[in-house]
Order: sequence, then C-alpha cells, then structure tokens
Amino acid sequence: MNNFRSNFDLNKRQRNGVFFLLFIILTLQIVFWFVDFSSKDVADVSEFKRLAFQNEMDSLVKIQLEESKPKLYPFNPNYITDFKGYQLGMSIDEIDRLLNYRQSGKFVNSVNEFQLITKISDSLLNAISPFFKFPEWVTSKKKNTKLKAVESTKIVINEKDINRVNAEDLIKIRGIGDKLAKRILDYRKKLQGYSYNSQLYEVWNLDKKVADEVLKYFKVLELPRIKKLNVNTASFKEILSIVYVDYELTKKILDYKTEVAEIQSINELKKIDGFPLDKFERITLYLMAE
Repeated sequence: MNNFRSNFDLNKRQRNGVFFLLFIILTLQIVFWFVDFSSKDVADVSEFKRLAFQNEMDSLVKIQLEESKPKLYPFNPNYITDFKGYQLGMSIDEIDRLLNYRQSGKFVNSVNEFQLITKISDSLLNAISPFFKFPEWVTSKKKNTKLKAVESTKIVINEKDINRVNAEDLIKIRGIGDKLAKRILDYRKKLQGYSYNSQLYEVWNLDKKVADEVLKYFKVLELPRIKKLNVNTASFKEILSIVYVDYELTKKILDYKTEVAEIQSINELKKIDGFPLDKFERITLYLMAE
C-alpha cells in the first residue's frame, strides 16, 4: 500500500506540471469543440465552379432550343397550310378562317386584312408579320396609292411679295405655326417692311431651313416705303428705335453730331469709331442727312 501511494507522492513542482498538462488538454478539447476547422474557401470555390458549370449548361440548352425552333423565311400568307400555321403558332380556328377565305377565291393583301380574317392576337401578328411577302403588284399598288394621297393633300402656294403675306399664307409653309407666323409679321412691322430677303433670317428662333422654305414662295418683290429720320434732328429715342442700332451706337452717333455740328453726308457715319460697317446698309435704310 505504501508502495502504491509512493507512486503518487509528487513534489510541488511535479504537481504543477501535472495541473498545467491537464489545463492544456482541457483547453484543446474546448477549442476543438467550439471552433469549425472546415475549409470555407474550398467550399466557396467548389460552389463557384458548380454555378459556372450550371450557367454554361443553361446557355447550351438555350442555344439548342433556339436551333431546334423552325426558322422563318419570307412567305406569302395566302398559302399557309395546316402544318405551316401550326409552326407559326396559329390555332386551328385561325387557320380554318384563312383557308375558308382562300377557298372563296379571295386573297389577303395586307397585314391588317390578315388579322381581320384570321382574328389572331396582336402579339402573334407582330411576331410573324415581318416575314409576310406579298406579290410585287400588291406592294406597288400600295405605294402608288400613298403617293396619290400625299399629292392630293399638297397645298398649292402662290408666290407673293413677303411684305403682303398674312398669317394664313405663312402657316401653309411646313414648319410654321401660328406663333412663328406672328413673329415674322411682327418683325416685318418693326422693320417697316422687308427690304432684303436675308432679313427673314433675323427673325428670332426661325430655323434657317424653314426660312429657306418661306423664301421659295415669298420674296421681296417691291421695296417698302420706310420713313427715314434726319440724323441731325432725330432724338436719342428715335435713333434707338431703329432695329440695328443699340444704346452705345446711338450715343456715339449723337456725340459725333455734336462734335461736327452737322452731319453733311450719311456716309460720315463710317468715320465713327466702332461703327458696325457690316450693318451700314441696313442702318441707312432708316437714317438720312439733311
């Protein structure tokens, strides 16, 4: 008995070692119990590969299904058979309506007529109608009918002096409505009449192409009577009312007149520093020197 106990008679250092070993064993057991050592990366990679493979298979199946579908080529809908109608997705009643119509000796000559006779849905009609091919005489007849309809709706526009047209004349031009017609007439009034065809391009927000179209029919055939101002007696407000003269230019003209006492010739305006020479002809439509 004493010998048995002597086997467990440990000193303090040995007992500490035994307790430390037990602590390590217990800690490892707890770690193995609560910590998941499975590889998530491996699982994720395998899942990714599986999804990629599945997507590839799905795409191949779709391609195979598309290839297995009957391909549509242009065809005359008047000669649809039972089998052809089945391939197109038509019901038995729809096919029978077409066949009965054809047995009466009549032909379908348009997409709308095909739907009216067969009563197929809009979705099916939109899917198959792009492949309809009617005889050339049918399509040419439709084109001629459309051309005649367009020609019959054309408005005859007689050439007029642009200074004599009214709003009704202007709105006959393509691209001109009530507002734009009024703007053209208001600018004509402000100018006291168009003196140059090119003045039409000065109308605010009038597209050049539309102005070109107007000038095909309406031009300056007779010059307007413009009341000219005497540059030596006109007031600041009167000169400023001229379309082509702004505040700064009005001030320069009057300053020059004060400097020379009297402007002898209207051409003297060209001597004014900063005078817009490109507008000289326009401005002198409204000014004279006396």
